[in-house]
Amino acid sequence: MANNKSAIKRVRQAEQRRVRNRSVRTRVRNVSKAVLQAAAAPGKEPVALTEALRQAQSIIDRAAKRGVLHRRAAARRKSRLARRANAALAAGRS
Repeated sequence: MANNKSAIKRVRQAEQRRVRNRSVRTRVRNVSKAVLQAAAAPGKEPVALTEALRQAQSIIDRAAKRGVLHRRAAARRKSRLARRANAALAAGRS
């Protein structure tokens, strides 16, 4: 256990950040799943899929801005989601 004032404060700050980062990471996972489910849906509603992708990209960008995700990891996640969404849209058109 921390045994001086500054170390005790750092422990407190680290715990606050851990809780905040956890909620942001959970949100990123949830919107990513929403995009993948929209892409796999039998009807493949293009409007719903593009809206889910847009929202996911926004939340991933915010997570990167806050330092929860590395900016390149965020770019990679967005790219993979976009690739899956575009493939689903292309398959739905043909």
